[in-house]
Amino acid sequence: MAEVKLKNVKKQYDNGFVAVHDFNLEIKDEEFIVLVGPSGCGKSTTLRMIAGLEDITGGEISIDGNVVNDMEPKDRDIAMVFQNYALYPHMSVYENIAFGLRLRKVPGKEIHKKVLEAAEILGITELLGRKPKQLSGGQRQRVAIGRAIVRIPKVFLMDEPLSNLDAKLRNQMRAEIILLREKIKTTFVYVTHDQTEAMTLGDRIVIMKDGYVMQVGTPQELFNHPANLFVAGFIGTPQMNFFDASLKKEDGGFTASIEGYKVRVPEYICTELKKLEHIPETVTLGVRPENLILDPAGGKGIAASIKVTEMMGSELHIHAECTDGKPVILKVQIAELSDEEQTKLLRQHEVRFTVRERTVNLFSKEDGRNLAVADAVPVPEEKKASLADLDTGSKKKKKKKD
Repeated sequence: MAEVKLKNVKKQYDNGFVAVHDFNLEIKDEEFIVLVGPSGCGKSTTLRMIAGLEDITGGEISIDGNVVNDMEPKDRDIAMVFQNYALYPHMSVYENIAFGLRLRKVPGKEIHKKVLEAAEILGITELLGRKPKQLSGGQRQRVAIGRAIVRIPKVFLMDEPLSNLDAKLRNQMRAEIILLREKIKTTFVYVTHDQTEAMTLGDRIVIMKDGYVMQVGTPQELFNHPANLFVAGFIGTPQMNFFDASLKKEDGGFTASIEGYKVRVPEYICTELKKLEHIPETVTLGVRPENLILDPAGGKGIAASIKVTEMMGSELHIHAECTDGKPVILKVQIAELSDEEQTKLLRQHEVRFTVRERTVNLFSKEDGRNLAVADAVPVPEEKKASLADLDTGSKKKKKKKD
């Protein structure tokens, strides 16, 4: 098993496009790290640089204390599971799993033992004689994982391995990966665009946007204390609500006012605000849908008109619009409502709500940083491809085709 360290790693292509900017991360031995972010954020490129499938432009990558910048993928003692399984269609499941070991000239008896052990761990022993075309998507993914674990690699890399599966099977395979991790005790680096996978699998999560690392932390840290507006909006379903709020000193602390409704700012945020050279007059207040509380008719909460109500089984999601036109989502637990209250709520056109004050986050209006998170990274400006970049890309594609 091994530690993996990335120091100031950068990836820039020939046309000048920078896919990964100054990536720094230390992955502990046997830690499960998840890289997550929207399409094009650089997460798969980062994984491929660790694997050696992509050259790095700058910085340093080390595995188990050895710098691997110029080391071939086969010499890095890593195993990788791809999104598309990459199984050999003419080989049986047994042969697919054994293939890498045969290339390394491992003795036949040892190969047989390792294949059977991997098949037992993954529950595919009865499939060893079948060809890939005779398997379901979940079974193919197990075979691809089996081919990787037989090598007992120092680092296990997984590039969106569940994205081709349906929702039910994806949930099942996610649970199986958790069990697999406990059995094989190795270092995992896992890439996904699905924040649910990231939150359930990762010891720590790296959130990326446009090639930049936005935040690294445990699932709980990211959920409760997002470093900036991007992380706050990316993590959580439905996403966090954002309100324009005016900030004022009051009674030794601070209050944030939304349309006349005052929210007392939690003490730990007040402590950080007092450290600032300039305390902003306006902020973006973030609060998750489950932390907005329905206020009875005639209450003094924030008013909103209901647009859509979604019945989600155990929860009711109320999509509404505040008087300033800003959207807001409330998450209400069905178990907390009587049948009469449910019926009444579903027929309502307006709602009032209050805020669970201890759960709020305050973000800078200027750069989106969380005002209470030390060293919070500002949200990068949206990148727009220039015509020169598009032309360069088209010329390259044409050249390759020729």
